[in-house]
Amino acid sequence: MLRRDDMASPVDQLLVAQDERELPESNFGTNSQSAESVLDAAVERSINHAIFGSELRRREFVRLVGAGAAAALVNSIFPLGAAKALAQEKTGPIEKKELKVGFIPITCATPIIMAEPMGFYKKHGLDVQVYKASGWAMIRDMSINAETDATHMLTPMPLSISMGIGSQAVPYVMPAVENINGQAITLHIKHKGVKEAKDMKGFKFCVPFDYSMHNFLLRYYLAEGGIDPDKDVQIRVVPPPEMVANLKAGNVDGYLAPDPFNQRAVYEDAGFIFMLSKEIWPGHPCCAFAARKEFAEKNPNTFQALFKSIVEATQYAHQASNRKEIAAAIAPRNFLNQPVEVVEQVLTGIYPDGLGNNKNVPDRIDFDPFPYHSMAIWILTQMKRWGYIKQDVNYKKIAQEVYLAAVCREVMKSMGYKAPAQNLAKHQFTLGKNKIFDPDAPEDYIRGFAIRRS
Repeated sequence: MLRRDDMASPVDQLLVAQDERELPESNFGTNSQSAESVLDAAVERSINHAIFGSELRRREFVRLVGAGAAAALVNSIFPLGAAKALAQEKTGPIEKKELKVGFIPITCATPIIMAEPMGFYKKHGLDVQVYKASGWAMIRDMSINAETDATHMLTPMPLSISMGIGSQAVPYVMPAVENINGQAITLHIKHKGVKEAKDMKGFKFCVPFDYSMHNFLLRYYLAEGGIDPDKDVQIRVVPPPEMVANLKAGNVDGYLAPDPFNQRAVYEDAGFIFMLSKEIWPGHPCCAFAARKEFAEKNPNTFQALFKSIVEATQYAHQASNRKEIAAAIAPRNFLNQPVEVVEQVLTGIYPDGLGNNKNVPDRIDFDPFPYHSMAIWILTQMKRWGYIKQDVNYKKIAQEVYLAAVCREVMKSMGYKAPAQNLAKHQFTLGKNKIFDPDAPEDYIRGFAIRRS
């Protein structure tokens, strides 16, 4: 057996220690164990479980390839240094205090935006400038080129960029979802008679980006109604701030878009809210906090402080009683550049729908940071379904590499918040024949759709 002092890496030592059953016990009173070492071991156990599935499988793998090769595998999937730093209750010396974080001016970015004016970044020792971008291609390019340190992204983007789909391949990590729900299908005011998807044949739609939940949810809705999104309608990409103008000009019949641009269309009498996205998939993810894996690994303490700022802001935004205060903080010109009234209507869920009705939907938008691997797997099935991915997909591996569920769980717990015990969940849809998504059977799920490209 390899000796622990022959190993070059802490992960090597972890693997041998596990084989020797010398992992720290959950006892903070042990003479030689500190709270930090116990938490480190917990993170490492969580990561090894996420990769190998069970202790037996991990041991079998170590025996087959050796501890060094096993350690290399773990390091290739997870930035262990960043993961450990993220899970520690106290941040070490911050490597880079002055940071630039990119965002698109939409309510999905609420935690990222509000963390600047409301002091969440400063509380964790950071001097952060949130930097507004006009569209998702700009967000992507600024992040890839290291013009921003971390960024607001659509949840499919860290997956697609890491895989090199639609851009150069750059490894990303996504430790947190920003918002759940919070989108809508908005139609031009002239289409008030539309009742269902089949009435939309021949429509021109826009979405904010190809690799977006908006695109995939719109396609899902249309296809479940018998409309082929590639043949029966047109879908094009339009940056969110330009959507209302395109609707008013009649360039598009509607869009599935982030707020506040659904509510802004109502505010300007240009359109009406046909359907909230939660009516397709309640609790679906939309936007996220992400960074290049290289940045997370080189600046683990900075990344920890950033992540904790985002988690704390997300939990604050989750509380309905804080929504009006948040609306006032993020509405100004340098952030959303929207009337406070419009932002309040989105965040509180009390709003006019453009059809003469006043709605009260408290979970129209909500905020929950946990990045389920099953969310990533669903996104990947839709990328495969519609031909964005041509090759075979190792769904769980990609999900584990990018969506840092184990890290998020440990950080949430260290901050006193509840976190899901599992990385995978079966997701319930309200529309369609396949209402239950089982992440353990992604290819069967794809084959169950009548309209698909693969």
